[in-house]
Amino acid sequence: MKDLHIGISGWRYAPWRGDFYPRGLRQRDELRYASRAFNSIELNGSFYALQTPERYRQWAGDTPTRFCFSIKGPRYISHIKRLRDAREGLANFFASGPLELGEKLGPILWQVPPSLGFDEEVVEQFLAQLPRDSQAALKLARDSATRKPGHWPEALGAQPLRHALEVRHQSFATPRFVRLLRQYGVALVIADAPRKWPYAEDLTARDFVYLRLHGDKELYASGYGEAALRRWSRRIEHWRRGSQPRDAELFDDSIAGDRHPRQVFCYFDNDMKVRAPYDASRLMQLLDLKLDDRQEPGQPAGDWS
Repeated sequence: MKDLHIGISGWRYAPWRGDFYPRGLRQRDELRYASRAFNSIELNGSFYALQTPERYRQWAGDTPTRFCFSIKGPRYISHIKRLRDAREGLANFFASGPLELGEKLGPILWQVPPSLGFDEEVVEQFLAQLPRDSQAALKLARDSATRKPGHWPEALGAQPLRHALEVRHQSFATPRFVRLLRQYGVALVIADAPRKWPYAEDLTARDFVYLRLHGDKELYASGYGEAALRRWSRRIEHWRRGSQPRDAELFDDSIAGDRHPRQVFCYFDNDMKVRAPYDASRLMQLLDLKLDDRQEPGQPAGDWS
């Protein structure tokens, strides 16, 4: 299913070793293992520090052909600059090499801190600066004063870039914010986080939905039971069709759904107690998402190791 991407947020977690990752698996093989259990992973190291073109190329080479990464944008832009004066940070980010992922480059996630409230002017200026395709991103990368930009294979042309925004302050719960996202084609992240942050299911990007599951009862720790996973599978089926569940929670209820089929990117972030990989695996089963030569979680590695 090319329109369905289920996976985990990050893959390097010590408690996973000897559980999700079988005993004896080399740490350098963990991405190869995880990328054969799921068809997408949210790359979050880029949030904490800029990576390098060489590292992105290595990650691309370690993963199967039909795999894709979502990338978490740098906290320098979201948490330190707080979305203001973002051009320099964006130039350095794209110069750090995410375009090296080529066709494996999925959406870019921008997560803002709980202390950042909604400022319509600031948010709109940020959204307006986000590059909408690979050529625009490469042009921006060439403006970096501190980094030599990576490249974009000519054969891929100008590939569209997609962006998603996750908010954590209640002031974003307004139709004005949703309308801004729709204007710029940016997805509102549907973030399940035990009511810690504002929650909404507005469909704001025309061709994709971005979902982050942070824990059913306890943030980052608790797993999702069978009933909860079945509920999420039903909602995902709605979003794939461009429709909304009848009980959808919305910031802007003037548009419930526009019937445009959408790709779904869903990541489990409840990693503390090794729940994320098993919850993601079960959700894949419920949605009948099958992978060629799939690596079963916790089982010995395949022939690639």
